[in-house]
Amino acid sequence: MNIRGKLIIIGGAVDKGSFTETDLDKNVSNNLNFFEAGILRRVLVEAKHQEKSRIEVITTASKIPREIGPEYIKALNYLGATNVDVLHIERREQATDPEVLERLKAADVVMFTGGDQLRLTSILGGSLFHDILLDKYQNEDFIYAGTSAGAAAASNNMIYQGSSHEALLKGEVKITSGLGLIDGVIIDTHFVQRGRIGRLFQSVVGNPRTLGIGLGEDTGLLITNNSRMEAIGSGLVILVDGRQIKDTNLTEIELGQPISVNNFAVHVLSKFDTYDLKTHKMHIQSSQYI
Repeated sequence: MNIRGKLIIIGGAVDKGSFTETDLDKNVSNNLNFFEAGILRRVLVEAKHQEKSRIEVITTASKIPREIGPEYIKALNYLGATNVDVLHIERREQATDPEVLERLKAADVVMFTGGDQLRLTSILGGSLFHDILLDKYQNEDFIYAGTSAGAAAASNNMIYQGSSHEALLKGEVKITSGLGLIDGVIIDTHFVQRGRIGRLFQSVVGNPRTLGIGLGEDTGLLITNNSRMEAIGSGLVILVDGRQIKDTNLTEIELGQPISVNNFAVHVLSKFDTYDLKTHKMHIQSSQYI
């Protein structure tokens, strides 16, 4: 199936400038060195009408939606976006509200903020809003952008719980269904900063066909046609490929016992590097061998 939409998934802590800090420089540009070459700039570059695109910031995952929404509006406005608003969906019945659905239909970009991905999927999953979102992503020149929880929820399978230090004990990582925009991957966020490699290892060893994607903070992937992935932002993307696993003790141990795995493949991408989900080929933009 040819997917017309684009997926931009971000590891969290997007460097959009914190306009609420009391010691912020009054000259906004001094606080926002991220913008010119960063992730939010790339969202606008990729959007259908660029700065004139209709953008809806969706705060469903957040416990402080009224505070976080205006942050994104200010950041996107600073970049030149002229048609940005916040869509607060805090209860499941709002996901069928005609006004809400019309705003989604009119959007060129939806930007899902961070928070709790289980809150996000439990409110939106299986709703009319979810149906329209999937249809737009599959059939229109449309961008789903999500940071932190918004990124983790984008795939079919979604990690929603599991501590970093106990992640390689059987049963410590909890997985449920996400929003289903992309299949064959599982996404974790704040990856490098919170030491979450073990969470991806356990997620992938249970189904080695699934590619684990670990997104560092202020780092993301631009995914086109559900296949070509390009690293964007300032940090690292870690890919965990389990297709070549030779052995594991996963089914022989009790819950809470350590998991052994032989022969994971791990790839590390930085800005402009690409990986193709169909061919499983990686291209390093600044390779020392070219």
